[in-house]
Parts: sequence; structure tokens; C-alpha cells
Amino acid sequence: MDQPSRSAGTVRPGGRTARVRAAVLEATQDELVERGFHGLTMDQVAARAGVGKTTVYRRWGSTPGLVADLMNELANQSADHADTGSVEEDLRANALAVLDALNDGRLGVTFQAVIAAATSDEQAAQALRGFYLRRIEEWAKVVDLAVRRGELPEGTDGGEVIRAVSAPLYYRLVVTREPVTRVVAEQSVARTLAAARAGAFVVAAPPG
Repeated sequence: MDQPSRSAGTVRPGGRTARVRAAVLEATQDELVERGFHGLTMDQVAARAGVGKTTVYRRWGSTPGLVADLMNELANQSADHADTGSVEEDLRANALAVLDALNDGRLGVTFQAVIAAATSDEQAAQALRGFYLRRIEEWAKVVDLAVRRGELPEGTDGGEVIRAVSAPLYYRLVVTREPVTRVVAEQSVARTLAAARAGAFVVAAPPG
């Protein structure tokens, strides 16, 4: 799936409320990068953002609340799916976007911090799940387009194809701690595409 810009602190129109939210979310991301989830505190985020502690506590309530809003904003900033006219090129664009994000010194560390938090905090887990479900849904559209063009079998599950493309990259990042390289990304695309063309991701019709 495609990934968002490196920072969640982009200021959008909307006056002071929008500016405060942007500052707080950027501060949250900074703190996650520097201290990790378990080092994240409401007071430190408020100080870094230059806003009152009461504002942060009132609006976000807790550090998981900050992380949830951060992930929502990162999802909002993410680009739409590719549409090159070729499923291979679309999946490659997806894999390379994931690769670029995971190897980025800011965004990659943000994801690692939230993934770690998700193992012990349900609200962080929900925030992470929500982010990826939105991105999977967006990129699954390239598979639907490929099915319509006759590149993939009818009934191919787009979400499962997108998961299969990025899974080896995340496995190396989080589990084996191996380098996540372009070679890995390209191999993942080739293997996933071969499996998809062979019908491995076709969803069986419900009986009756």
C-alpha cells in the first residue's frame, strides 16, 4: 500500500484549531521517533507543540488517543492508488512506496514505534489496523482494474493481493530485522503476481 508524507504536521485550512492539531500531531510523531511509544507523554507533546497541557488532555485524552489521531492523519495524507494501465506496474508502485516509507528515517521509525505499541495497547492496535485497512482498500482498486482488463482472474481478492505484496517487507522489518531492499520488493511483486495470475487469490463463491 502507498504510504503518507513523512510528517503529519502539515497545516491545513481551518484556523487555530487546525493549527493546534497539526502542531500536536507533528510533536507526537517527533516524540515517537525519539522516544518510542512507551516514552511518549502528554506533557512532553504539549511542550514540544507549544500548546497548553489542558488542551492536549481535553482533546486527545491519552497517548493512545494521540497515536490514533496521528495514524488517521497519515492515512488522510496518503496518495491515491497508482493507475498505470498495468497490474505489474501498479503493484510495483505499491511495493516501492512501502519500501521507501519503511526505510525513511522518520516515517519508518514512526511505523515501527506504533507496531511495537500495538502488541501491548489495544487502542494503538486499532489505530494501526485502521490505517492499514484504509490503505489496503485504496490499493485493492488496482486489482479490480486488472480484473476488468483481463489481467487477473475473476473473483481475485484485491485486498489479499495487496497484503501479499507488502507482507515480506514488513516481516523483514519487524520480525527478522533484515534489510528491506528493492530486490526484496521486486521479488515480492513477481511472486504475488504469479500467484494471482494462477488464481491463488480467487475467492470461492459462497455455497448455494
